[in-house]
Amino acid sequence: MKVLLLALLLALPACGARAATEPARNVVSLNLCTDEALLTLAPQRAAAVSFLARDRSLSVVAEAASRVPVVRADAEAVLALHPALVLAGRFGAQSVLAALRATGVRVAVFGEPRDFAGVRAEWRAIARVLGVPARGEAAIAAMGTALGPVPAPRGTAMWLQPRLLVAGTDTIEGAILRHAGYLVRTRVVGLEALVAHPPELLVVPGMPRFPSLADAVLMHPALAGIPRAIVPARLVVCPGPWSARAVHLLR
Repeated sequence: MKVLLLALLLALPACGARAATEPARNVVSLNLCTDEALLTLAPQRAAAVSFLARDRSLSVVAEAASRVPVVRADAEAVLALHPALVLAGRFGAQSVLAALRATGVRVAVFGEPRDFAGVRAEWRAIARVLGVPARGEAAIAAMGTALGPVPAPRGTAMWLQPRLLVAGTDTIEGAILRHAGYLVRTRVVGLEALVAHPPELLVVPGMPRFPSLADAVLMHPALAGIPRAIVPARLVVCPGPWSARAVHLLR
């Protein structure tokens, strides 16, 4: 479904609906989440993206990113690309963004949505900045189709992360669980408590190629008796239309 969504968006005409001004033709992204939006909505305008865009464990656009230059979060490196627009996240590289603004470069900063309503709002905003609102609406429509109606409640689920951290209700993981029909469990005080009072479903990320001790706890033998589902990290690291795929996996 992820591949079909990206194919649909990339097949749309680049000039579909223009903003009031001519869209920026030389766009640099310094954040994985804006990398993914740029390479989905307007790949032909990408001058460079962050190195994380090429990481297949984190990025849904790794293949497309392999054909685009990467740039580090450094003002001189970015200015050398003569960008008309720089996309970035709200956290990190703030001094770099300040330096770019000081030279007159247009900078657009975006956050990370915590639910699917937030994804809709954020993608409309990004598509508007890129001058491709029609593509943004196509992404939102495809996501809505993929989500479908929320099924009847099917029990409790817990989204467990490395170090036995648990995703809260006010997160994209919590939104995914709710859309899949689960009640979100968020309280855990340790391995023993989890085993003593397990949820109906344990959701965990896919194991990295070289797992750390923090990752290894997710595979502890004591948890083997709890039904689990694996959701690739790249579907939730940066919430986007592809996060609907996680809902499909849990259903």
